[in-house]
Amino acid sequence: MTTTGQNVWFDLMTTDMEGARAFYGEVIGWKTTQWEDADPSQPYTMWTMGGDALGGMMALPEEAQQMGAPSHWIAYTTVADVDATVAKAMQLSGRTYVPPTDIPKVGRFAVLADPQGATFALLAPSDEASAPADKAGHFSWAELNTTDYESAWKFYAQLFDWKHRDSMDMGPAGTYFMFTDQTGKTKGGMSNVARQMGMPAHWLYYVTVDNVDQTIERIKRAGGKVLNGPMPIPGDDVIAQCQDPQGAFFAIYAHGKK
Repeated sequence: MTTTGQNVWFDLMTTDMEGARAFYGEVIGWKTTQWEDADPSQPYTMWTMGGDALGGMMALPEEAQQMGAPSHWIAYTTVADVDATVAKAMQLSGRTYVPPTDIPKVGRFAVLADPQGATFALLAPSDEASAPADKAGHFSWAELNTTDYESAWKFYAQLFDWKHRDSMDMGPAGTYFMFTDQTGKTKGGMSNVARQMGMPAHWLYYVTVDNVDQTIERIKRAGGKVLNGPMPIPGDDVIAQCQDPQGAFFAIYAHGKK
């Protein structure tokens, strides 16, 4: 049975599918394959790493672009019942962008926003789904940059039964609040960085890489930007926060001093 509260799929909504394909292929090493069951009017490309499918890519709809939506990543978090979880999210002041919808052979999904405006998706998979592997090329950390992490935490803890693991004092940057999923594995963190930076609340997803410095060079060479880092974090690990050429934010992470 799939565990509730795990991010099992990651989609990139982008303004340039070919450009994004080339960028992430060079920077991370992902391959792509077309999903044959997709609607021909809405082609869907899947990301793979070492033969493992880990997410997909679609064109950002024209109407979304006209409303100012940028290219972005979104994660699908597992739940047992999408409809019930959407109803609960609405009671907790969330918003629904895409109502519960079936995807043949995949499962049922919905796209929501939390009370602070960060977008995320739900998925009740048709078959067993597992969290990404802890190895290079897979997503490893989910970070909520928000305007009120304490309120956001109450929202997500009730939806997914996540548990508080630890908090870290970041000085002027405030508190970094870390949490686990139902397996007890540390899943991610949240803080009020969006409020401090004057940005909308958003989720930022980290991809594990072998070497942050070398990946940064590839990002720059491929037309992306490094917004913050490389930066050491507790445990001698290294991170950097980045942006692809189409404007989507993502981050990279390496174990140890790499």
